[in-house]
Amino acid sequence: MHVDATPEGRRKRGRPKAAPESSEVRTRLIRAGLERLTERGYPATSVDDLLKAAGVPKGSFYHHFGSKAGFGAAVIDAYHDYFAERLQRCFRGSAPALERLRVFTRAAEAGMARHGYTRGCLVGVLGQETGALPDGYAARLAEVLADWQARTTVLLEEAAREGALRPGADPQALASLFWTGWEGAVLRARMERGPDPLRHFAETFLALVARDETPQRQAGTDKED
Repeated sequence: MHVDATPEGRRKRGRPKAAPESSEVRTRLIRAGLERLTERGYPATSVDDLLKAAGVPKGSFYHHFGSKAGFGAAVIDAYHDYFAERLQRCFRGSAPALERLRVFTRAAEAGMARHGYTRGCLVGVLGQETGALPDGYAARLAEVLADWQARTTVLLEEAAREGALRPGADPQALASLFWTGWEGAVLRARMERGPDPLRHFAETFLALVARDETPQRQAGTDKED
């Protein structure tokens, strides 16, 4: 068995262990915040919880964020940036637009599955706690959701140009419907600890908005006969 023979109070030789870089500390705190807030929400997450999860001293927390309210705002911004990149990655490409929307729903399901469906969407989780959130949070969450909706509107406008949407469909209204329903599906998936609500909503939405090609195929068959 190895025994440390260094006398108590005497510093070991060699270069002392360097403290984490300031940017690394901030990143660790933000990551811990994303994990805790998507699982527990804002009121149930304490600063001490965050410090323990990130492994940083309290002074570092207040140096970077000033307060818990400032920290939460930074976490919302980081989540917005992360999710915007995720949407961009799923929505771009040469596949049909509605198929790209399906890619997003499947990727989101896989992300929830990795954590046993214990973590939800930060916007949805905090949106249920608006009465207990600091001033300005509700407006910021609405801005984030509006950005996601705008990105989805662009995708559905592309689907309309492809002729994939039902005649007369309004891409903006459908994008609003998607996010209202999707956030509810995420909430229910957390409650049930399973993927069924996500799959049910995604397939129902896509079936609802897609052009029904059955009559055209039938008409073509009748013409050939």
